[in-house]
Amino acid sequence: MPLLLSIGVFLLVAGGMTLLASRLWLRPRAVIERITGADVAAATQSQKHPSLAFRELLARLGNVLPASPRDVTVMQQRLIRAGYRGPSALKYLYGSKVLLAALLPLFAAIAVAGSERTAGNKAMLVALSAAAGFFAPNEYVRRKARRRQRQIRRGLPNALDLLVVCVESGLGLDQAIVQTAKELEHAHPEISEELALVNFELRAGKRRVEALRNLADRTDVEELRKLAAVLIQADRFGTSIAQTLRSHSDFMRVQARQQAEEKAAKLGVKLVFPIFFCILPSLFVVTVGPIMVRVVRELLPVIREM
Repeated sequence: MPLLLSIGVFLLVAGGMTLLASRLWLRPRAVIERITGADVAAATQSQKHPSLAFRELLARLGNVLPASPRDVTVMQQRLIRAGYRGPSALKYLYGSKVLLAALLPLFAAIAVAGSERTAGNKAMLVALSAAAGFFAPNEYVRRKARRRQRQIRRGLPNALDLLVVCVESGLGLDQAIVQTAKELEHAHPEISEELALVNFELRAGKRRVEALRNLADRTDVEELRKLAAVLIQADRFGTSIAQTLRSHSDFMRVQARQQAEEKAAKLGVKLVFPIFFCILPSLFVVTVGPIMVRVVRELLPVIREM
């Protein structure tokens, strides 16, 4: 009897575990659908990452906002200068404008609902939050583009020195651009990306002059524009690329030194206001404060007795 009871309990537990495993882990229906290709779209949709769903929402919201072709061209140039070159970057921008213009007024209305402000002030705050949400993505893109341009200016001297070394060692200009982009991939990724794009355009069949002009227009950095003009002239007139790059490198080094001297000369004028408003009051308190304390303690009682 105990043997039969043990066998029955074993079979019951084994059957329950098998059924539970087939329902939770094995999922034969899902396996069959995956093998046969049935309901692949549903499976893909169920495994979609939340960030992809958010991007899809932004893209759909971006289609809601109408824009003129002129504005689209300007915003595309700004996005490219900021480093966003995806085909859906413009839709993401417009979608974020619509989303923020809808969410920020809602949060502002909830925040001022229980306050004691007048109805006019509340409506003004909601309207200002809507305007801020609509124009905030533009400001973000503008700041990102300016930051990227500063990074490109910072990495341009190193890139120019590497170009000079590569060209003087016997490489052609195209190979020198490729090698410079590889060497600066981690130290200065922004200018490395731009030089890699120049290489891709040259591989695609564009002329070197056109690729260099696209580099200048794409970044909108004055130093890169000068470098592109120098290389185009050297290529057009057949002068030495190495000598041209070295001369331009010396010119940029002198220009950087002059800019540093100009900033140092302006430093004295810029320090006037911090010294006047921050340092001089504390200096007066330290120097004149003890004397004023002695005057109040010793001289005022004498004056009162007189």
